[in-house]
This record gives sequence, C-alpha cells and structure tokens, in this order.
Amino acid sequence: MAQIDVVAFCKALGDETRQKILDILLNEGEQCVNDLVEVFNVSQPTISHHLNFLKQANLVKRRRAGKQIYYSANQENIVECCGILSARLVPDDLKLDETIISQ
Repeated sequence: MAQIDVVAFCKALGDETRQKILDILLNEGEQCVNDLVEVFNVSQPTISHHLNFLKQANLVKRRRAGKQIYYSANQENIVECCGILSARLVPDDLKLDETIISQ
C-alpha cells in the first residue's frame, strides 16, 4: 500500500474541479480522459493535469487499454485519509448537540 499523505489529500481536494472528478469516479466508476473532457467542457491537458494531481496524492488509479488510459477512484486510500483526518481533527470527547442530531 502506498504511503498516505494527508496534506497531499487535502491539497488535491482543495480544487473544485478535482472534487468533481473524484465524485464522478466514485459514483459512476472508471472513466477515460475523453469522458471527463466532455463533462467539464475543458481541454484534455487541463483534465490530465487534474488527474495527475489526484494520482500523485494516491486518490486515483489508472490502467491502460490500448491508447486509452482509464482512471478510477482509489477508494481504500480515500477512506484511510478520511479516517486519519477524523482521528487528528475530531476531539475524542466531542458531544453532538441534540439539535444537530435531530436535523
């Protein structure tokens, strides 16, 4: 398993386009760059840049099929990063207000 870098995780999610790309990969499954270009209506190099950023943070996996490269969410690392953040940032003695729970 790759080393988890929580700072890289947060930086990767600090961009709205990368958040949307990750959301698509999580909800719709594997996509190639061309599929994402159509969704965002931006250039192929722009989408490739964002996918590379997500790959460097170990949030996406890629596989080659002929000339196409397909990307998918690295769910294990996403879950682990969220767990690490939760453990670091949420106090152990956090008590939720009853009004928050009922909403």
